[in-house]
Amino acid sequence: MFKLEKVLAQIESLNEEAMAGAQARLDDLAKPQGSLGVMEAIAKKIAGITGRAVPKISQKTCILMAGDHGVMEEGFNAYPQAVTAQMVQNFLNGGAAMNVFSRHVGAELLVVDIGVAADFADHPLLMKKKVAYGTLNISNGPAMTVEQALKAIETGFEVAEGCLARGSDLLGLGEMGIGNTTPSTALLAVFSGTPLAEITGRGTGASDELLKLKIKAIEKALAVNNPAADEPLAALAKVGGLEIAGLVGVILAGAANRVPIVLDGFISGAAALVASALNPRVKDYLLASHLSDEPGHKKMLELIGVRPILFMDMRLGEGTGAALAMNIIEVSVKILRDMATFSAAA
Repeated sequence: MFKLEKVLAQIESLNEEAMAGAQARLDDLAKPQGSLGVMEAIAKKIAGITGRAVPKISQKTCILMAGDHGVMEEGFNAYPQAVTAQMVQNFLNGGAAMNVFSRHVGAELLVVDIGVAADFADHPLLMKKKVAYGTLNISNGPAMTVEQALKAIETGFEVAEGCLARGSDLLGLGEMGIGNTTPSTALLAVFSGTPLAEITGRGTGASDELLKLKIKAIEKALAVNNPAADEPLAALAKVGGLEIAGLVGVILAGAANRVPIVLDGFISGAAALVASALNPRVKDYLLASHLSDEPGHKKMLELIGVRPILFMDMRLGEGTGAALAMNIIEVSVKILRDMATFSAAA
């Protein structure tokens, strides 16, 4: 708990002076003022995050947290739990969509086993940080203990801080965990109070019948665990996931070290909900890569207070949206840094 409190206390507001400097330069660029729209807002925000009026992005890293979920026992998912481990191996073999995306944008990809219900051989891309072999069934009781949730968050700290020490200055979030839209929906219900029928999606392609089972499983989880929005750590332990908790740690570490964090979709959004409940200043350090096809994602981003950059009807996860948006974020910063100004061009 002390480590968490220390990191939360380090998170500061955006640097207004740097943002003012960035805005002055944006207004002086050799183009009509505001003509690059959202990209100008991104550049200004990154100036405020980093504290530099003319920031620079040198190294991009995508952190993919993987974990399994005991709620899969409820039988609502179209894919078996074993697919989590199979997909982790696919990431390590370089054959997944996220491998293609991260290579395309020139981002380092790290895969973190924080809670997969299987073991893996050593691999250069893999960080073995297992807190448990998956969570327990949230329909019957808590997903994990508060101690396990804290350990997973602190694992996120450790992974993120290692990336920053190696020079990463833009962090993207990714995840893998069959069934993880279920705890994410449960967390959204806790923090939004929205009826489950409005925010529960089909995940990896559930049928109408499986969707009903999924909603029933979440209803049971909320009734059994009684999670509360004003107790975000306890809510995370009760109805969350290990990979979600790990991403909470990555978000908090990034914010504490003034590094921008790129959210992916619904799962990383759930982590952002918890992180911003722990410290509302967190939202200033977040960039939402895209609006997921998951029905609850729009509500989630509204609660966090961030606008999506892309609208692509994506719902794959893995960090694909975060990777895709990194190029836009990077060019937004390059515009601020590399474009000629009216003053210089005379």
